[in-house]
Amino acid sequence: MRTVQCVKMGKEGEGLDRPPFKNELGQRIYENVSKEGWKAWLAHSTMLINEYRLDLSSKQGTEFLLKQVEAFFFGDGGAKPEGYVPPSSHDHAHDHAGHDHAHDHDHDHDHDHDKK
Repeated sequence: MRTVQCVKMGKEGEGLDRPPFKNELGQRIYENVSKEGWKAWLAHSTMLINEYRLDLSSKQGTEFLLKQVEAFFFGDGGAKPEGYVPPSSHDHAHDHAGHDHAHDHDHDHDHDHDKK
């Protein structure tokens, strides 16, 4: 078993069987990302594909995803759709992610006219 010091998980883990892409980035991932780290990317990329409705058959879609995979492992962590809160996140970011519950209840609650 080949082990690598995973840049994402911050620990040693089992390395990938082969580079995920046939380019320099694929080689960097192969040398620096464990299978556990790659699984984390796959989950993140699924979210990106769904949230941004990426078309991976288009050049723009694949270029976007390649930029994201590089940021995910070697940069700032990659894009997160506005208002998206990962299920494992326990911070309070979701409290101000566009969910304005205070104003949701102001309409159609005028029941006084029924009692007149």
